[in-house]
Amino acid sequence: MTKLNQIIAVEKGVKSKSLQDINAAHAKVQKPALLAGISRTYQPKDEEGEQLPPESTRVQVQAEDVLREVSATLTRLFDVTATKDWANCQARADVTVDGRTIVADVPVSYLLFLEKQLAELHGFVKKLPTLDAAESWALDPSTDWWKTDAVRTIRTKKVPRNHVKAEATEKHPAQVEVYYEDVPIGYWTTVKFSGALPARRVNELVDRVEKLQQAVKFAREEANGTEVTDKRVGEAVFGYLFG
Repeated sequence: MTKLNQIIAVEKGVKSKSLQDINAAHAKVQKPALLAGISRTYQPKDEEGEQLPPESTRVQVQAEDVLREVSATLTRLFDVTATKDWANCQARADVTVDGRTIVADVPVSYLLFLEKQLAELHGFVKKLPTLDAAESWALDPSTDWWKTDAVRTIRTKKVPRNHVKAEATEKHPAQVEVYYEDVPIGYWTTVKFSGALPARRVNELVDRVEKLQQAVKFAREEANGTEVTDKRVGEAVFGYLFG
């Protein structure tokens, strides 16, 4: 029996060949000279007249032949696509992580949707903000925020001071240099808050997404292993169209 993954494997090649064949057929019927033929003979007016050989051009392309070629190549494409689409309606698998079934009996089309969404979610989760590792954080039940321990720091004020470099004399005034001294005038008590996540939480979320991604891929491969029944749609379609 043919399996769905085998049909999927050949579908791209069949599509490509069909496109090439259709383009070639279209090119043929768009050249009037290839469809035209002629045959003519010459007879002089009297026996003494000039004798000329007959001339002929054969028809190189016959439209009915082109239709048969198109029908043949598209019949294969229609049959392969029908076989895949009919099988997709039946191909299903469970998404299972660590022995736990997350979603049961999932069709292939939805598994493909899940794969795409989980890839985007993976990028989102990996970029979630994390708490500053340089701080020590604890969850505050009253706000549901993370917060640090209170840190007390001194507030200072610069106060000018005079430094006498040289005492005054009868001839010279004193040489005084002004400098500023930091003098404590109070205290700041600081508590930092954050709505970010602990790194371990982000890592846990990333791990869950990656496990689910692998489970979905495995389920898709399992579903694509479903045996298929070959469909014969093309013959009926083109039997009506070109018959």
